[in-house]
Amino acid sequence: MNESTREDERHNEKMRKHKAARDKIMATKTIEKGLLIVHTGAGKGKTTAAMGMVCRAMGHGQRVAIIQFIKGAWATGEKAIFDAFPNQVTMRAMGEGFTWETQDRKRDMYMARAAWDTAKSYIGDLDYRMVVCDELNIALRYGYLPLDEVLATLKDRPADKHVIITGRNAREELIEIADLVTEMTLIKHPFKSGVKAQEGIEF
Repeated sequence: MNESTREDERHNEKMRKHKAARDKIMATKTIEKGLLIVHTGAGKGKTTAAMGMVCRAMGHGQRVAIIQFIKGAWATGEKAIFDAFPNQVTMRAMGEGFTWETQDRKRDMYMARAAWDTAKSYIGDLDYRMVVCDELNIALRYGYLPLDEVLATLKDRPADKHVIITGRNAREELIEIADLVTEMTLIKHPFKSGVKAQEGIEF
């Protein structure tokens, strides 16, 4: 037996043991329920990851609502796609732009309240399996909405309802009750080299 054959056999045995261990772990995972998912951090990709989950849900015939808290009515690529599936996806941009653009705290609070009331209606609607609250973390960070009210609604949501919340600086109280939290870490971004936001990448 040559060295290459022995290496193949060692690898195959290692993979057999790995599979047996994984199968044992997987056999204990039997719970199915709605998840509270948080995408946060300074890195790019929080909303993008949420939109990817929307596509997955669509592929399984599920209905999804997307409520955007800060972003205005941009002509985004994802909206163009989701608009082609009105029976599955409801996407509502209910912000008026970033806080440094609006420069009107009372107006921002009013818009955040309207967006949250809309999100709550979809969270309670049993026809929708998934609700994305895009940039809700920003509204909570600036105190535009009562944190206790948001947490109570999320805790009391229907048992099979998935809720995805995006935005930087997620509140610790939200992280505590979430099922899945991912922090996007910024390592390198073309914006720092003078590259502007581009179609297909940022919107």
